Amino acid sequence: MSPDYPHPIIAREGWLYLGASLALAVVVAAAAGWVWSIPFGLLALFVLQFFRDPPRTAPEGAGLVLAPADGRIVAVEAARDPYADREALKISVFMNVFNVHSNRAPVDGHIERVAYFPGGFVNADLDKASEENERNALVIRRDDGVQVTCVQIAGLVARRILCYVAEGDRLERGQRFGFIRFGSRVDVYIPPSGTPRVAIGEKVHATTSVLAELP
Repeated sequence: MSPDYPHPIIAREGWLYLGASLALAVVVAAAAGWVWSIPFGLLALFVLQFFRDPPRTAPEGAGLVLAPADGRIVAVEAARDPYADREALKISVFMNVFNVHSNRAPVDGHIERVAYFPGGFVNADLDKASEENERNALVIRRDDGVQVTCVQIAGLVARRILCYVAEGDRLERGQRFGFIRFGSRVDVYIPPSGTPRVAIGEKVHATTSVLAELP
C-alpha cells in the first residue's frame, strides 16, 4: 500500500524556515564574507534535515498498527485511554529534533473524535507529558469497530501541533495527517487484546514499522 503523498520530499511546513535560513546565509556571505555565513549555512542544513518528509510504503496485514511517527519507543504499558474512555495498551514514540516529524495514520478508519488540549511543554520523553503537555487526540474507529487513539503531544521545544483532519474524515494507514515542530511525542492507545511488536528503547519509522498487532 502506498498512501497519497501531497507534497515534495521536504515538508511544506518547512519551506518558510528553509527559505529564511538560506536567505540569511546569502545576505551574511554578501555583507561579511562566506566564513561568517557558515553558522547560518549550518542552520539551513539543520532546517533541511528536520523538515525532510520521505514517502513511505505500509506493510500488508489487516491487524497491524503502524508507527505514527519516527522515533524511539519510550512506553509499552497498560493504561487508561482518556479520550475513548476505556482500558488500553499504550505505546509511545518519542521524537527528537533529528527525527522526521510528519505524523501518519496507524490504522485505516474513520475519525470519531478530534480533541485538542492546551498544556505545558515538559520534556516529551517523560511519562507526565502524556497528561500535562499540549496535545491533540484522534480517536479512530476501524471498519470492524475497533478503536485506536493517536495523540500528538508537544515537547520541550515544540510549540506547534498541526493537524489537518477532522471528525468524520477517513484515514488510510500511512496517510499523513499532521506535523509537530521541533521535538515531541505520539501516544497510541489500542485495545488490551493487542500484541505489542516493539520494546522500550527500540527505534521505529512512521508507516514502515509495526507497533502492535490486533486480533
